[in-house]
Amino acid sequence: MDNSTVCSLLTRVFLLAVFVISANLPIMAQETGAPPGDPLKLAIEQELQVRIDNASSPSLKERLSAISVFYAAKDFKAIWLLNNQPIAKAKDLVEAINRAEEDGLHPGDYDALALYQKLGAGNESTLADLEVHLSTSLVSIAQHMNAGRVDPSAVNRETVIYPASLSAEEILRKADRTRSIKAFIRLLAPHTPRYERMRVALAHYRQMAKNGDWPVIPEGEVLKPGMEDPRIPLLQQRLAISGDLPNSLTGTGVLYDAPLVESVKRFQWRHGLAQDGVIGPNTLAQINVPIEARIKALELNIERRRWMQNDYGPHYVFANLADQVVKVVKNGKTVHAELIQVGQPYHRTPVFTDEMEYLEFNPYWNVPKSIAVNELLPNLKANPNHYSSQGFEVLKNGQVVSASSVPWHSFSKANFPVRLRQGPGKKNALGRVKFMFPNNFNVYMHDTPSKKNFQRASRFFSHGCLRLQDPLKMAEVLLGEQGWDRSKIDATVTSGKRTVVKLDQTIPVHIAYLTAWANKDGSVHFRKDVYERDPILEAALAKVRGR
Repeated sequence: MDNSTVCSLLTRVFLLAVFVISANLPIMAQETGAPPGDPLKLAIEQELQVRIDNASSPSLKERLSAISVFYAAKDFKAIWLLNNQPIAKAKDLVEAINRAEEDGLHPGDYDALALYQKLGAGNESTLADLEVHLSTSLVSIAQHMNAGRVDPSAVNRETVIYPASLSAEEILRKADRTRSIKAFIRLLAPHTPRYERMRVALAHYRQMAKNGDWPVIPEGEVLKPGMEDPRIPLLQQRLAISGDLPNSLTGTGVLYDAPLVESVKRFQWRHGLAQDGVIGPNTLAQINVPIEARIKALELNIERRRWMQNDYGPHYVFANLADQVVKVVKNGKTVHAELIQVGQPYHRTPVFTDEMEYLEFNPYWNVPKSIAVNELLPNLKANPNHYSSQGFEVLKNGQVVSASSVPWHSFSKANFPVRLRQGPGKKNALGRVKFMFPNNFNVYMHDTPSKKNFQRASRFFSHGCLRLQDPLKMAEVLLGEQGWDRSKIDATVTSGKRTVVKLDQTIPVHIAYLTAWANKDGSVHFRKDVYERDPILEAALAKVRGR
């Protein structure tokens, strides 16, 4: 074979190789979804990196990094764009963000206006900016709707609940697959009647606020039923606006008549006041709280509702500290409710969830060291037998010793080598029964000999535990399915013997702090923020806005 033949063959082989390679290039590009070096993909990748590098807070940087992980898994393919145009779902997301106020959120926190303006983006750079901005705003609003804007335990160490929010990757994966982004966001919020009633109440109060604030009732003498007062027409107007007085009963008279008294009692009921129909300083102060403050309270408590789990369980105990009421719920129906006394402002009861495991009749009260050294020790130094008549015992190294044999004057807060215990009996601080859901706070429910305090509208008296008004009825409700009727309970109490009854099934106990809520009957309730937790939450929400 001569040289020319060899060259000819080599040339044909080379051309054939070029043809094969050229023919396969489109097929390879078609299989990967886009030609190598797709400008939009590159722009999205670069936009994410720039935002991560320039993040204004660690939380935002963490969120953007998670979003970047999602996009990297998709080879930085857009989920809000098609053919260099925003898809309908992108516009739906902007509309959903604009409705964030319905859930007590603020559309501006998720850049609603900026997103709307960016929907007309045209080149790769502006389209990438829109793509990343939409995903960032979605992750933010989705996580806030799902579990709240702030970590409750970080805001207040007395709020020990840990709502679990969806991850950024999971939110974006679901958003990519969903047909209705509006429905997707709606389902992220607590889908419970309790939460929906709050949304309705918030919308109603905002509608009322569009007409301006309700009138302020001037101070004056305490207003009692049957009295005449020039403030009556203004009072009628005020109560008609809030729905406590039917419009048909408003007039121009100055008599504090029966229909108006009943409307005041309804107002007092909704605000946790003594329902006596008398307008004294406390009732007048609540009447004159501005409507915007009520709206703010609803927004704060909607946030608290987002912290709570959707399903409390088929059978549970729920206590609202701000309302000072506990109830037992079975299959969605309240089967028992009663008044409680809760922690004093300087012994605030924490917010948490645990499981009730057992009841103890005729309990001993093991006095916490803090109470022993701060409240009992001074009296014991003055008289070693000061508490003997109340059934107190002194234990040293696990053995009961005589109170008079103890050198109380040598003891202090730092040096208190004994333990105090009060035996069962009528004077026992825990009364006749306690309900145990063991927890790190040493908080439980129990009876109390201090029954007179239940007559008061404000019942913040305990050292942190929940004192029950009718504990034996509570025991009957909780133990009824275990064969414990009231006669058996009474006989056990009468015996004076310490008796522990284990529950066949533990019962969830949810302790909450809600200063505003809406009932099934549509009534909207507000309570005084005795623990001053509302301003703490409001400040925390303001701090994270826009992050």
